[in-house]
Amino acid sequence: MRNAAADPPAAAGESEHFIPGERGMMTLDIPGRKKTRIKHLVLDYNGTIALDGKLLPGVQELIAALSLQLEIHVLTADIHQSCTRELSSLPVKITVIAGSPEDAAKLSYVRTLGAGSSICIGNGMNDRLMLAACALGIVVMGHECAATRACLAADIAAPGIIQALELLKNEKRLMATLRN
Repeated sequence: MRNAAADPPAAAGESEHFIPGERGMMTLDIPGRKKTRIKHLVLDYNGTIALDGKLLPGVQELIAALSLQLEIHVLTADIHQSCTRELSSLPVKITVIAGSPEDAAKLSYVRTLGAGSSICIGNGMNDRLMLAACALGIVVMGHECAATRACLAADIAAPGIIQALELLKNEKRLMATLRN
């Protein structure tokens, strides 16, 4: 079971479960969980938002929409050397993870941002530590499948990246999955 850190509660009087905030901030208020202010969305590239180095259909539009609320970060080993080209039209920060272990490098990146104010989405073994440490970890089971340890580290398992990103735009779906 995950034990994620969370930011301090939101201001008193906020009653929505998913509160769109100013650019760069949203608040998750899920029954049974601590109210959390989210600033960052951290995405793995290959296997998560891309397949064989190509951005998956529909992802560009969802990232663009979410970038109005969150700072979007893409972490990649960029084995296909296509990430910068594929994401050139999007307001994202791309970080190439060089060296190993990759899981520790991704975790360090998320901790630097603030794990308690980050949502992370990934599918691989090298994503498992960031999925466990962040405020909300989502594992996607796309064409590359998902590492079992990444699945166990995440809060939510989504059948694909479109569903995972749409969860962040629809508070009722997110609440239905996580409320207690």
